[in-house]
Amino acid sequence: MSNRTLNLTDDLVTYVRTVGVREHPVLAALRQSTANMPEHSMQIAPEQGGFMALLVRLMYIRDILEIGTFTGYSSTAMALALPPEGRITCCDVSREWTDFARRAWTDAGVADQVDLRLGPATETLATLENDSFDLAFIDADKTGYDAYYEGCLRVVRRGGLILIDNVLQAGRVTDETQADDNVAAIRALNVKIAADERVDHVLLPVADGLTMARVR
Repeated sequence: MSNRTLNLTDDLVTYVRTVGVREHPVLAALRQSTANMPEHSMQIAPEQGGFMALLVRLMYIRDILEIGTFTGYSSTAMALALPPEGRITCCDVSREWTDFARRAWTDAGVADQVDLRLGPATETLATLENDSFDLAFIDADKTGYDAYYEGCLRVVRRGGLILIDNVLQAGRVTDETQADDNVAAIRALNVKIAADERVDHVLLPVADGLTMARVR
């Protein structure tokens, strides 16, 4: 058996998105509208959204924290998987981008389950109670990841899950010639989590790398 990670061609990506995930019409429309934006690469892939939504259902998640909402694909995908009493708190600094998210939440019928906090996530984290979330998803400015991770360790309950996106940085984490602030921050965090006895973790080669850290 090969231990190499499958390199997805465009045809395989299309195949996965055709038979590997049931993309909600609101999510499909949001993905298409976001594709026209210069920052479109910040949006997660449909298969990642489907994976995260399945985790919400499998773990019977009720309270989610999202750091970095962008146009709302990940928050909408997870909110659609929540039970009626479930809630997701979204942190972002951009009203322009989150206006897209607001429309998506309304169109998907989950707006009443979303609490959007506009402002620096570190400030929002400071207002949140210990052990108040079942799951957190970090997908924001990379140089802030360490602070977000530490904040999530406080507010995510024991046995809860922290998901951290873009931990491979398009493969640049293994290239020592790459030393920009984003890559350096992610590289340091990956090493930190690998040795962090406060969590059980795995780094999955999904999209641009997704770390799953279970709070012990």
